[in-house]
Amino acid sequence: MSKKGKAKNTVNKAKHTKLLNKKKAKLKSEKETRKLRLKEIIKQGKKKPDLPREND
Repeated sequence: MSKKGKAKNTVNKAKHTKLLNKKKAKLKSEKETRKLRLKEIIKQGKKKPDLPREND
């Protein structure tokens, strides 16, 4: 016989899924911001003219 009333784990599973989705979204956004920051650094590095070096 099946149990009557509320399903046992549905609330906990929903909370867990929500938490994991939130974590995945956070990691994805951090990865994107890191990429953008690196691109900006690379652009700045390419912009700067190389200073003439003295060879001894």
